Amino acid sequence: MPRKSITLALAGNPNAGKSTIFNNLTGTRQKIGNWPGVTVEKKEGHLKTDGYDLTVVDLPGTYSLTAYSIEEIVARDFILDEKPDVVVDIIDASNLERNLYLATQLRELDTKVIYVLNMADLARERGVKIDGDKLSELLDVPVVFTVGNRNRGTEELLRTVISVAEAEIDLPRTRRVYYGKDIEKAVGELSEFIREKTSEELPYHIRWAAIKLLENDRIVKERVLQSANPHGEAILQEAELKRQRLREFFDEEPEIVMTDHRYGFIAGILKEVLKAVSVKRVDVSRQIDQVLTNRLLGLPIFIFFIWAMFQLTFSLGAYPMDWIDAGVGWLGEIAGRIVPQGLFADLIVNGIIAGVGSVAIFLPNILILFFCIALFEDSGYMARAAFLMDKVMHLIGLHGKSFIPMLMGFGCNAPAIMATRTLESERDRILTILINPLMSCSARLPVYILLAGAFFGAKAGNAIFSIYALGIVLAISVGRLFRSTLLRGKVAPFVMELPPYRVPMLKSLLIHMWDRSKIFLKKIGG
Repeated sequence: MPRKSITLALAGNPNAGKSTIFNNLTGTRQKIGNWPGVTVEKKEGHLKTDGYDLTVVDLPGTYSLTAYSIEEIVARDFILDEKPDVVVDIIDASNLERNLYLATQLRELDTKVIYVLNMADLARERGVKIDGDKLSELLDVPVVFTVGNRNRGTEELLRTVISVAEAEIDLPRTRRVYYGKDIEKAVGELSEFIREKTSEELPYHIRWAAIKLLENDRIVKERVLQSANPHGEAILQEAELKRQRLREFFDEEPEIVMTDHRYGFIAGILKEVLKAVSVKRVDVSRQIDQVLTNRLLGLPIFIFFIWAMFQLTFSLGAYPMDWIDAGVGWLGEIAGRIVPQGLFADLIVNGIIAGVGSVAIFLPNILILFFCIALFEDSGYMARAAFLMDKVMHLIGLHGKSFIPMLMGFGCNAPAIMATRTLESERDRILTILINPLMSCSARLPVYILLAGAFFGAKAGNAIFSIYALGIVLAISVGRLFRSTLLRGKVAPFVMELPPYRVPMLKSLLIHMWDRSKIFLKKIGG
């Protein structure tokens, strides 16, 4: 009997634990690439369970499905165009109100949805009890509790995915947000107008398309114009007429009013499903932040962590480097004795063995470096690093958010430059891209290690740290020059979420480390 295939998409806010759930589901069976036409990273994994082949697609982390950022457009287009069998929304249970905004938008789509309340343990520690059954009943969506960093709830999630994918669900009218009498009237009239003009031509559910047109969604307007010929222009004119009437009535843009109604809907849900539990607790994240983000201590501690990372990379990596070096030499000697002298022997010994060995010898350093970076990211410290560097980045007219792509540049400049897509300002993106190559990427590390080991001996770690520090100083100097000449302009405002500190999951760290190291090996190995 052939196995059945199910495609599930993982959606969710940034820092909700989506990557951890993805790693729990797929392990090392992952493929990393880019979404077609954009530089947003695409992760896809596979697993087999109970006679099913599951394809898991990790959508970009977004706070909403409004078409403002590339990530939001990619996530929404995949759900609407590719039509996965199930959309799994990973929700931070300790921050339910903010996460439910995306959840309500997913619920309005014509697709099967599951809500996963992740970090349920953290919510309990904060004195919050969530009635999952009530939440499922009110939203008419299955709810599963998980603790991602302890791999709890994964089996239940898989069972729910299969159950929902196989079920014949008639998505009911109750899966809606009520936007008030006036907006609902406009939505109804516009929906009827679209239905009369397009029949089955529109690629969207008609009510959802009407809502998005009233919200002045650029992408939906373009798609309607393309797919609803010859009536696309008439539909857009009718939508703009409705928007104008609503704007005059509310004295505000319709999308703002509709956002308020969504949050009102969420407030009503929270009132029903949340129960505060009186517990004596210590906010560990807040206490740690009092030290790590302290205006006097924070920056020196951060510099120490970076210095320790490079010291660890060099000192700990020296042992396996020696073993690999000895192994390559031994293998070359054996091959030299077996293969007759000549060009073929030179190819084997000095070409293949020595060539592969020259790359493999630096793998321990790369693994340790990427493990440390993964540790910073998964523990929550990376966001604090951006916060700490905000003041320093202002020296070159940037903000702390630009520091994350620059820090990624220590691993590899190519994905670091791609990561600048998250910066809202075009000037910030261009400036960050221009100075990013001054961050010494891991491909240069083998050269640094070779030269530092030869000239500085036991102080090689300090020498390498100094090289990286010099790159940062040069980046600041060049950045100031560009900002005062070619890229003048106001500094964009900076808002960044500081997620709670978490104990990283070893499996997730190892997967992250190996994925990045594979990319390094492919690049440096040609």
